[in-house]
Parts: sequence; structure tokens; C-alpha cells
Amino acid sequence: MSLIQFILLVCIFTVGFGVVRHFRQGRLKLIWLVVWILLWIGAAVIVLLPWTSTLIANLVGVGRGADFVIYLSIVGLAYLVFRLFMKIEDVEREITRLVRALAIEEAVGEKEDV
Repeated sequence: MSLIQFILLVCIFTVGFGVVRHFRQGRLKLIWLVVWILLWIGAAVIVLLPWTSTLIANLVGVGRGADFVIYLSIVGLAYLVFRLFMKIEDVEREITRLVRALAIEEAVGEKEDV
């Protein structure tokens, strides 16, 4: 095993344990636990058996395994950016709704004091 494989495996297992910890704390849904664990298991397989990425790449019509991993990473990151954007939009909408409700409540309270 090369040094880079060892370093990557340590990182993968550290993140994997973090995912499980977040699930146990109730901060992660079961479906996302499964998705993340499968992703990290796949990453570990590719780190331990680099030829598997080339095999999969050839099956889907990509020349090199590294190119295949990069393509998947770009698509995955774009999806995560989209999800984060949508989550931020939801949070902004909820904050606006709460601020409006609080402003109305304060305005009604001030009228009753008069």
C-alpha cells in the first residue's frame, strides 16, 4: 500500500465515522446515511483497487478511470451546490416569514398598550 492510499483511507474512514456520528445525533436522515456510506465505500474501493475506476470507465465509454472519477465528482458537486442553494432559499423564506410574524405581533402589542 502506498502512502497516498494510506492517507486517503484514513481520510475516508474519518469522514465515514463522522457521517455515522451525525446520524446517531439525529442530524442526518437514514437515506442520507446510506448515500454517504455507499459513496465512501466506493471511494475506499477505488483507493484500494485503482484499476476498478478504469474498468467502470471503460464500461460507460470513458477512456481513463481518473477522467470518470472527475466527471462524477463534477456532477456530484453541482448537485450538492444546487441542494445547498435550495436549502438557503428555504431558510431565507422561513426567516422572512418569522420576521413578518414577529413584526405583526409587536405592532398589535403596541396598539393594545395605547
